[in-house]
Amino acid sequence: MQDIIVKDIAAHLGEEVRLQGWVRNIRSSGKLLFIIFRDGSGEVQAVAFKPDLGEEAFEEAKRLSLESSVIICGVPKEHQKLAGQYELSVTQVQAVQIAEEYPIGKKEHGPDFLLSNRHLWIRSPKQWAILRIRHTVYFAICEYLNDNNFFRFDSPILTPNACEGTTTLFELEYFDEGQAYLSQSGQLYLETGIMSLGRVYDFGPVFRAERSKTRKHLTEFWMMDAEAAYVEHAENMAIQEGLIRHVIRSVLARCDKELDILERDKDALKAADTPFKRMTHYEAIEYLRSKGSEIDHGSDLGAADEVMLTEGSPVPVFIEKWPKAIKAFYMKRDPENDDLVLGSDLIAPEGFGEIIGGSQREDDHDLLLGRMQAENMPIEDYQWYLDLRKYGSVPHSGFGIGLERLVTWMSGIHHIRETIPFPRMIYRIYP
Repeated sequence: MQDIIVKDIAAHLGEEVRLQGWVRNIRSSGKLLFIIFRDGSGEVQAVAFKPDLGEEAFEEAKRLSLESSVIICGVPKEHQKLAGQYELSVTQVQAVQIAEEYPIGKKEHGPDFLLSNRHLWIRSPKQWAILRIRHTVYFAICEYLNDNNFFRFDSPILTPNACEGTTTLFELEYFDEGQAYLSQSGQLYLETGIMSLGRVYDFGPVFRAERSKTRKHLTEFWMMDAEAAYVEHAENMAIQEGLIRHVIRSVLARCDKELDILERDKDALKAADTPFKRMTHYEAIEYLRSKGSEIDHGSDLGAADEVMLTEGSPVPVFIEKWPKAIKAFYMKRDPENDDLVLGSDLIAPEGFGEIIGGSQREDDHDLLLGRMQAENMPIEDYQWYLDLRKYGSVPHSGFGIGLERLVTWMSGIHHIRETIPFPRMIYRIYP
């Protein structure tokens, strides 16, 4: 008898096999017992027939409860009514552990209850589907970057200074060295890597101490930052577009069942895999004002603005060439307008908002130093970063993707907290 997993069941029709997993649901009907069995790779209906199993074994199997762990032996066969699906004719059932009454049932549970029981909630079909899409998105990003000559270059989580201002940093004591901070982004460190490897990326947790309660914010989330030497603004956006379109294709190809479980509109994802739109920040503000907004040209975009800008667009929209006053110190000035920077945000359609922020970086030492002095930054703390502009500086660009933001869009779900195994928000750090 061979041990298999559910996803491989079609390759073992007519053979007796053994599966190890859990009971998602169970019901009996006279001499028949129907067990919805799951093992992480998928689900299958296991059907136990009392005369075949024997009365004692059948009654023992009926003791199984929701989420009991179980080993089931049986013979896979094609489902009698559902084409392309399979079921298992049970020959033996072994309970590993009979679960207590499961706290999460079919009734409606509030988000606070579900979040407090997140360690159990992640077993549910929708959460299973979201986490598998997360896995696919993560590897699709790495796959695209690896295929385009980027090298993994891990940046530190503990840092001596900020990447983008100190107001959203988590601070801690670092032995006798004074204050240290949890990283907001690996970008500055990644810029060192391009001078060695040419193109680099990191992928790991970052931390923002924003007191934000929106459905698009987490305190701890996963960020992929990429940097590339000899890449300027236009090529930077082309790399981003290629990456996102690769992710879309990967999710559609590898997560068909998961998208069905989530009732995701696959046609909307397919439609997004076409050339992206581009607007300057000025054009975006003019468009918003034409729609009745009172936003001015020196303003950042809010969530409602992002929705309005992509309304009716099947594809993401790049908003580029932003006012330097509202962007980070390291962004390169637009040679055609010194008041602007060569930065871009990528806004996803369907109301999912910003998913990428990127820019060409300032490669001139004196211009970067002047910008840092103007913002009263502690120059000595950033001397290592300025050194990059003294020893072989080159034009270079980069961007960052919030993994959970991208998974939210791919999954079509409302709240970002469902896209990470254990969400950390301003009022939640349990479990």
